Parts: sequence; structure tokens; C-alpha cells
Amino acid sequence: MRLTRAVYIDTSALAKRYQREAGADEFDRFLGRLTSASISRLTVVEFCCLLARRRRNRELDAGAQRRATAALEDDIRRGFLEVHPLEDQHALDARDLLIRLRAIPLRTLDAFHLAIALAIEAGTVATADHTFSAAAAALHLKVEWFGS
Repeated sequence: MRLTRAVYIDTSALAKRYQREAGADEFDRFLGRLTSASISRLTVVEFCCLLARRRRNRELDAGAQRRATAALEDDIRRGFLEVHPLEDQHALDARDLLIRLRAIPLRTLDAFHLAIALAIEAGTVATADHTFSAAAAALHLKVEWFGS
């Protein structure tokens, strides 16, 4: 079954496409059901940060970092990943989500991701983050879970 509404992919799930880690095979199968997926400029920045941190921690070498970055850029260039810009309205919406979901310990950048997902009318979010998942479910988004 192919998903027809926008699918927003959180950085925690997207990393599984470019770094072999727990849940990567399941995530690959999920992506195989999509013709495209949505991320934001924030996702790209967070992914680069994740790679840099793993490099500093000696969890990957320079070649692996370059290959992962190039693979992400290729997915963007060929249109599989649609990158949505960060807009001022997303900051306002993220603030509102932090207030609305006050019982959930939502982090700032995850509130931005959710604001963008809602703005693009994503029906589904993919994540490997428990808090993000809980917040998305509270917003009545379908959650595709790829965590442990």
C-alpha cells in the first residue's frame, strides 16, 4: 500500500537511511512504499550535526560522513526528499505546540518539526524518538515508529 498524503520524516528516523543502525531495514521497507517524503531545512541541519557528533565520538570516519552527506544530498536532488523551508510562522506554531502539549516534554526543535509537519498537512510522521512520537500522536498524526 502506498501512502498518498505527505509523510514527514524526523531526523531520528531519517538517520537510519544513511547510517546502518537498529531499525534501518524496517525503515528501508517503509521508504520503499513512498514515492517521496518530506523533511525540512531543520532536518538537514540536524542530520549534519548528528554526523559531526558521531565523527567527533569516532563512531564513523571522514569517508562515512562524506558518503552519508552525499547520499542525503542525492535524495534531495532527485526529488525523493522534499525539503521544506523554515518560516517565521513555524516558530509561532512551535511555541503554540509547546503550550498546547505542556504535559509532553517536547523539545524546541521537535516542536519546530511538528509545526512544519502540520503546516504541510502531513498525515504521517516517521520517527525513532519517544517524545516526538507521543506529541505527534497527541496531534492526531499517524506515527510510523522506528525506534527500539
